[in-house]
Amino acid sequence: MATESNTAVQTEEQAKNLAYRDRRYVGTKETVAYVLDDIAQSFNIGKYDDVFRTNILKIDLKLQSLTNGIIGIWDIINDLFLAAIVDRTRTRWGKFKPWLVVYAIPGVLISVIYWSLPLFMGTQGIGNAMSRFVPYLFLQIFSNLASSLITIVRTGMTATITPNIIDRTRLITSANLLSGFVEKAPEILMGLLIDMYINSGANKELMVTNLNAYELGYNRMFVIGGVVTALASGLFALVYAFVAKERVMQTVDRPAITSGIKSVLTNKPLLLITLSEILGSFSVGLGTNLYYIEVLNLASMATIVGIPGAVVSPISYSYVPWARSKFSTKALWIASSHVDSVLMLGVFGAGELINTKAKKGYENLAVMIPAFMIRETIWMFFWGLRSVIPNEMRNEAIDYGEWKNGFRSEGMTGVAKDVVTKGVNTIKNTLQPLLLGWFGYNTKATHGHQTAQARHALFWMCTFLPVVTGVLSIVPKFFYDLSGEKRDRMYAELRERRAVMQSQVDEFNENASAEK
Repeated sequence: MATESNTAVQTEEQAKNLAYRDRRYVGTKETVAYVLDDIAQSFNIGKYDDVFRTNILKIDLKLQSLTNGIIGIWDIINDLFLAAIVDRTRTRWGKFKPWLVVYAIPGVLISVIYWSLPLFMGTQGIGNAMSRFVPYLFLQIFSNLASSLITIVRTGMTATITPNIIDRTRLITSANLLSGFVEKAPEILMGLLIDMYINSGANKELMVTNLNAYELGYNRMFVIGGVVTALASGLFALVYAFVAKERVMQTVDRPAITSGIKSVLTNKPLLLITLSEILGSFSVGLGTNLYYIEVLNLASMATIVGIPGAVVSPISYSYVPWARSKFSTKALWIASSHVDSVLMLGVFGAGELINTKAKKGYENLAVMIPAFMIRETIWMFFWGLRSVIPNEMRNEAIDYGEWKNGFRSEGMTGVAKDVVTKGVNTIKNTLQPLLLGWFGYNTKATHGHQTAQARHALFWMCTFLPVVTGVLSIVPKFFYDLSGEKRDRMYAELRERRAVMQSQVDEFNENASAEK
């Protein structure tokens, strides 16, 4: 009889788990809004921000270094007080939704002003380097404040939009898959426009005869692209702000700041994620933009080498649920995070070893297009995992904190893993412009007139250097254990607690209504 009773209990529990896993909280309308918000985060020409500040605004490399140091320190400070404010927010509309609405207009306005700076600075600049630096610095300060706020809020909103982890994984996967068809359009178009402009015979002649007119036309592309995408992104984000709902309940009592800090320090998954990111943040290097434009003379290089990968990338999302059921989070985290580093070393080897009499390998499109294309295509097989797994790990770390401490601290949890990482990044970002200048990069040189030493440095600073300086980030990943039975048990217990809390809230509301 006892065995039959135990079997009945197990069957009932399995039925509850199955019903819970199959339940979808987020409908089509909200899913579409979530996808739009995901598009909003990348629908910009921010990929070319390094070109914009270096070649368009002509901010001195030493002043860029100073800005990076100031903003890095400011970023850490504002993260902490913004997280505390958000975690203590309690309104009838929720904890995060009001902040999404508050951010919308100021966030767009800051972006519009930033990309419009060339209209006020002209081509060669008003006065000396400081007259370009001061407005740039102030906009960076306000932009960072707005960015910190929306990052904290979006992180918390995703973690509370549904209590079902299957539903949440579906939502994140759908957003990453569908937004991929739209969000890259601005940077692809921008790359093509840059190529058309700098390779036009008429513009090459204009560069010699009337440099001011040449730079004016070049600047205009960035102003239009930056402003238009900022307005579109703001509209997408505003739709999500009004449609999204929070479904994971918060405790009525506001957690003390010290409690939020304590919940972070006892959160093992979060600490391992943080340690990995700290070690990864020691990775020093540059993006590929300056290398593509100044060495290969092809801004749309990323678009060209990404053509095969564009086919593979959407397919990579189809096997994310299968991979989640077959492999541990640890294995998927390691594989999706480090395959790109291995592939980039192959690109570096091709650029250094495959030389011709006319050109060195890293300056030769016939060598670098196939090398980058192979790397990009293989990497895209892992892109679905790379996009979904870190997001889910972050959300699960927030849920783990609730499981251990009895309350949620999305804000503090979200920034905790970033604080130390941002400290290291501040030092790194301060040094990078100086390193670029040390190797002879000249911000005042016109397109295609960098020294051979600077051109070579641009190549290895975007291929070899970032890989070898960030390799230690793999070590903490081997100790991650929040998956399988442990994760299932955590969510089963959380489900029971939340049901009890919901019953208490419903009872309180009924009594309050009866008294009225």
